[in-house]
Amino acid sequence: MELEGQWWKGQLAADIHQALRYKELKLPTYKGQSPQLNLRRYFADLIAIVSNRFKLCPAARHLAVYLLDLFMDRYDISIQQLHVVALSCLLLASKFEEKEDHVPKLEQLNSLGCMTNMNLVLTKQNLLHMELLLLDTFQWNLCLPTAAHFIEYYLSIAVHETDLHDGWPMVSLEKTKLYMAKYADYFLEVSLQDHTFLNYAPSLVAAACMAASRIILRLFPAWPTRLHRLTAYSWNFVLPCIERLLIAHDNDVKEANKQKGQGGHPSLPCVLQPPSQAQHQAHVQPNVSQYLQPPHQAQLQFHHPTLQPQSCQQMVSTAPPTSFPLQTCSTGIQASVQTQAHMQTGPNMSLALPIEIKPCIGVSYNRGYQVNGHYPCITPCFER
Repeated sequence: MELEGQWWKGQLAADIHQALRYKELKLPTYKGQSPQLNLRRYFADLIAIVSNRFKLCPAARHLAVYLLDLFMDRYDISIQQLHVVALSCLLLASKFEEKEDHVPKLEQLNSLGCMTNMNLVLTKQNLLHMELLLLDTFQWNLCLPTAAHFIEYYLSIAVHETDLHDGWPMVSLEKTKLYMAKYADYFLEVSLQDHTFLNYAPSLVAAACMAASRIILRLFPAWPTRLHRLTAYSWNFVLPCIERLLIAHDNDVKEANKQKGQGGHPSLPCVLQPPSQAQHQAHVQPNVSQYLQPPHQAQLQFHHPTLQPQSCQQMVSTAPPTSFPLQTCSTGIQASVQTQAHMQTGPNMSLALPIEIKPCIGVSYNRGYQVNGHYPCITPCFER
């Protein structure tokens, strides 16, 4: 069977997903004890910038950052040497995840402008030595699942024609899927920028990216039954990770507003910026509690809408828990989820889902997305 391209739609997708879930149970332990931990964000951005330059797939980029995290966690490395380590991690990851003709060449790396700025020249001998050291550290095992390995499988069912937007049927299913993919990519990159996301299983981070994207896009319900069954994660279990993603989104919006007010540009070399229209929409973010309230409360709320400005952190933290349990329908990975329970930060393990509510009003709005500030994609996909 041809596995390239849209593998998640093939007959082996469920088996691949189950194998990845099994693999993530055996991932090395990350302790966050690197002496250079304060430089971690810089080198993660460097890997992302170089991978974008060579158009590497997200799986290669995320694997490279993960290799860097694990290596830094075990060794005390000089700053100059960390540049070589970071680029060697990217080369190894691209060799593992990409086709041969997509793997960056030595002369291509040395020709990058950022290499000149860092006063760094790579040599074949240094790269080979570092690659061998990395491979020896990881015992030649690079099959390490990241959130990027799960995201496309979960995206395949993240949006359905039965979903509601602001209580109304979606006008364009295809455009909604497009924006769902863009926000999922954004939250996926957010998870790269903070090492605390390594405290969660990669599949859980991918699931949280789905839920956070649905919340930002006002899709109803926030965590539908189909995603619960596919991921085997309950809403309460995913909630702590969702909260971190939405807090990061709020911080990005505030930074965008600040930079806009100053008429300047962000000083940090952020690889991904928040959606370009987010600064205009921050005051109308959906109230997460409306996804979680019992039916009679939600109905009253929608007949008398008085949305107050709230940050994503406030919306999630004030949301009451759901009260309608649903048994998990996973078979092959149920044991793996139970094994992961002690690894996650969500203590509530009840498999409860938010209630699907069909409110009677809605608000149309536009959404935009921007990568590196150069590729705007603004489409009124929810206009009525």
